[in-house]
Amino acid sequence: MIFKFLILSDEVEDFRREITIDADATFLDLYKVIVASTGFSDKEMSSFFLCDSKWRKEKEITLVEMDTYSDEDSFVMEECILSDFLEDEKQKMMYVFDYMTERALYIELSEIITGKNQKSPICTLSVGEAPKQMLTAEEIKAETTSIDIGETFYGDESFDMEELDKEGFEGLDALNSEPGEGDLY
Repeated sequence: MIFKFLILSDEVEDFRREITIDADATFLDLYKVIVASTGFSDKEMSSFFLCDSKWRKEKEITLVEMDTYSDEDSFVMEECILSDFLEDEKQKMMYVFDYMTERALYIELSEIITGKNQKSPICTLSVGEAPKQMLTAEEIKAETTSIDIGETFYGDESFDMEELDKEGFEGLDALNSEPGEGDLY
């Protein structure tokens, strides 16, 4: 069985890649063909996220083993077979290529071709330049929006920071004092 993936970017409008890969290949094989088709460095941390139909992240598959101390299962690209995680056409994934800013490519399983096998993954369509893998500090700063903490930030245009005083906070000083006799602690 062969999986055909469509890969898009929300940063570069004319970027598009189509990749065909055997369903029994690993996520590491998919990672390698994505890196080759985009010109990304293979020295950066990255992950695939299986997503629901609204692109909400559900399960992460990492490039390297991450030390997790939670009850969640840890999935590594080299050990995960595509067909064990992907079953349906239109299934969605994200490929996070820049961990610092959570930038990603959006991947959809566009077609499942049954009755055929493929020895190695192939980029069958390459349109447009890939987004820059790493942004400079200036580019990151330009992309972040400043938070307006003016009058409307607090939900009331008549709110005045100067009106905030100790009144209404009486009794809080007692919480910061040393415990005395008769206090229960």
